Order: sequence, then C-alpha cells, then structure tokens
Amino acid sequence: MTGAAKTVKALTSSVEETRRLGAKLAKTVCQGDVFSLNGNIGSGKTEFVRGFVEALSSGVNVRSPTFSIVNTYPAPDFSIHHFDFYRIEDVREFSSIGLDEYINGDGVCLIEWGEMYPEVLPESVKRINFLEIDETTRAIETLFGFC
Repeated sequence: MTGAAKTVKALTSSVEETRRLGAKLAKTVCQGDVFSLNGNIGSGKTEFVRGFVEALSSGVNVRSPTFSIVNTYPAPDFSIHHFDFYRIEDVREFSSIGLDEYINGDGVCLIEWGEMYPEVLPESVKRINFLEIDETTRAIETLFGFC
C-alpha cells in the first residue's frame, strides 16, 4: 500500500449520496485492492457498490450477488468482483468459488459481509463500515491508503 492512510467518515442522506460516495472512493483504487463492506442488511453496501462500479464502468447494471455469491463487472483497466458472503455456510465453500484467484488476481474485490469470514481476507484488506442511522441516513467510515 502506498501513500498516506486517510480516514473518511461520511453521513449520507439518500441512496444517491451513498452511490456518490462509492463513486468518489472508486477513483482511488489500485489493481489488487480488496474491500470488506461491513454492516447490517439495508445499511447501504450494495448502493455503495453501484456507485463504485458506475464510476469505473458506466452503463453496467449492478445486481446484488446474494445468491450468485460473486458478480464480475468489466472496467477499462481491470475487472471488479462483487462478492456477498452472507449465504456462505462454511469456510470450505471459498475454495469451490475460487476466492483466492479473485483476491490474488489483477481485479478489485468488493466483499459484502466480509466480516463474517475475516480469516479468508488478505492482511491488506480495506474495511468500509456502514451503519444505518435511520430510514435514509447512513454513516460510512473507511480507513485505507490512496494510490
């Protein structure tokens, strides 16, 4: 990781603001980055990913990978791999989906519910924490270096 670490704390008041924050942070990624998106259902993780992906690859329809476990989206310089660990029942399932290949590849990984299986994440994982304040307000906090 290069550059100085910077804590980003934000309150968003709408889906659009959450997506804009995702887009803003997408501009800082490097190939090989792995992000763990942590928070309860409805805290804004998928909306954040929608903004993130749209910033790097416009016109892509981002779907939640709750049942597919991983969705991959093309971007000009690398692929974006969007995971959802929520339905994973056993750590052994990660070998069948090839998690190591994604994490150690040239793409960027965004992992919803990554906190459920921290043992499969690299030491360099960048955590983004989501907290639902009320029906529309979300608190989003990150701590990671910039390229």
